[in-house]
Amino acid sequence: MDRQALITRLRELLGPEDLFTSRADCATYGYDASVFQGEEVVAVAFPQSAAEVAQLVRLAREANLPYLARGTGTGISGGAIPTQGGVVIELARMNRVLEVDLANQRVVVEPGVINQDLKELLANQGYGHTYIPDPGSQVVSTIGGNVANNAGGMHCLKYGVTTNHVVGLEVVLPSGEIITVGGKALDQPGCDLTGLFVGSEGTLGVVTKVVLRLVRLPEVVRTQLALFQSVDDAANAVSAIMAAGILPAALELLDRACMRVVDQAIHIGFPEDAGAALIIELDGMNDGMPRTVDRVADICKRHSVVEMRTANTPEEAARIWLSRRAAYGALARLAPTCYIVDGCVPRTRLPEALRRVIDIGRHYGFDIANIAHAGDGNLHPSIPFDINDADACERVMACGRDILRLCAELGGTITGEHGVGIEKQNEMPFVFSPVDLAVMHRVKEVIDPDNLCNPGKIFPSPAQPRLYS
Repeated sequence: MDRQALITRLRELLGPEDLFTSRADCATYGYDASVFQGEEVVAVAFPQSAAEVAQLVRLAREANLPYLARGTGTGISGGAIPTQGGVVIELARMNRVLEVDLANQRVVVEPGVINQDLKELLANQGYGHTYIPDPGSQVVSTIGGNVANNAGGMHCLKYGVTTNHVVGLEVVLPSGEIITVGGKALDQPGCDLTGLFVGSEGTLGVVTKVVLRLVRLPEVVRTQLALFQSVDDAANAVSAIMAAGILPAALELLDRACMRVVDQAIHIGFPEDAGAALIIELDGMNDGMPRTVDRVADICKRHSVVEMRTANTPEEAARIWLSRRAAYGALARLAPTCYIVDGCVPRTRLPEALRRVIDIGRHYGFDIANIAHAGDGNLHPSIPFDINDADACERVMACGRDILRLCAELGGTITGEHGVGIEKQNEMPFVFSPVDLAVMHRVKEVIDPDNLCNPGKIFPSPAQPRLYS
């Protein structure tokens, strides 16, 4: 089937309003929020049902064209960009919340539902429950994208990442068949196919429905901001809090460079002598919470805390959290582009990792600002650079690679939540043996023997990703 014949059949399936074919329209979907650029595609299709997705997949197979599923394009590993052209299956219009089942603490959604929209619906309807995973992109990222990358977020320390909250999926396989894995009930028999698809970055099929776990809202939430003399002090306080048997809902760390740019943007009022900020959120029962808040404050004092602030109102808590949620936007003040690295180390190695990240940045000529989900050792070094400078582009990619190598050397891994995509595919051997990778590849070959479903991702490749320009 040639290009024009395919477009004709796609238009017959979807109608003209749900299909983009012009070069200008299609070019928009050659990017995501990463620093990478894809290839020109034949069409961008906007299905509104699993049946339409299945038919799109069959047409792509018939035309022997690659295809990939896309949400709002907020991923930063290049996982949702078309590296080999083909067809983009844009799922943003499949955005319905299909069912809220409080009796079973489940909610069923389509993949295009925005993470924050789901949380707001649950809050506004007074259900007393919420969906926990909260990636930094939650106000714009979709549940489908969160599932693809096994997204984490600020509260994954206590509650787990996306895979811990997905209990069932409807998936269109590369064959065009629609399957259901998992479901509302616990302890499904057989292989954990739900777990196989979560985090597979859209390389094994297109998710068209998601069954999520709901969690009852805690009785009380307490938010604290601890300011330390150094990153080491803050990171050591994190380990001490956990060693004391206290499990916060969140422990977020910002270093001096990040604090400075955030303060310029939103005027939090960080003191000049503070070298690191630690946002601590505790939640649970009313009984015992004051004692836990005091214990955390005492631990921070033993680690050279400069200042300790405890929010007394929801507005004060929101202000503290704004200093974290606004961080990536504030980094735009430093350079035209910011390359955000995503690695993970054991929590106790975090002080060493952050020190060495700064040294790696200086080696390549960059002043790195660090943000970390400190409780679980997930660090996000942010490297400001000019993407129009070819030398800077080469240096920033080498810098990121060395940071990921460091994470692996310290007993960690190359991604905590952003996914592999094309960004880290050639770093996979840092943490996986050739046999490990071969087993993963065989799974891909069995499910997608024609290699048309989001090809060119995750596995090492001689092809180098193109940076956008």
